[in-house]
Amino acid sequence: MVPAKKTKPATPRARPGLKHQAEYLSQTRREHASEIAEDYVEAIADLVAETGEARVVDLAKRFGVTHVTVNRAIARLQKGGFVTSQPYRAIFLTDQGRHLATTCKTRHETVVAFLRSLGIPDRVAEMDAEGIEHHVSPDTLAAFKAALRRDR
Repeated sequence: MVPAKKTKPATPRARPGLKHQAEYLSQTRREHASEIAEDYVEAIADLVAETGEARVVDLAKRFGVTHVTVNRAIARLQKGGFVTSQPYRAIFLTDQGRHLATTCKTRHETVVAFLRSLGIPDRVAEMDAEGIEHHVSPDTLAAFKAALRRDR
């Protein structure tokens, strides 16, 4: 019989993935903030196209949130250079905001069209696209577009 090896007691140390976990969570928070910004600029563009202006109350209704939540989002969008706004006035997109809104709308429409081409019902395709559109890579989006062109 071979005698068992003596092992040193384990020394406490950080879990191997802890640093990476913090990086992933930080990245997820940044991506979530980006998703919110994209949803807001897209909604602002839609409201301006529909009514000529976007107001806090309209955005709050559209997103089902309070006016305080909208005001915080608008402040972040202003800081990022996507919108202009003054208290109790309409919200307007800057050139940078309009560009982002157009990019988001096009991406959304592509994802919805692709899902519909797979036979996904319209309502489900719209709901699923809301999540997918923020995470789809440029390569995947290009593949969706290519597949849609082939189907025509």
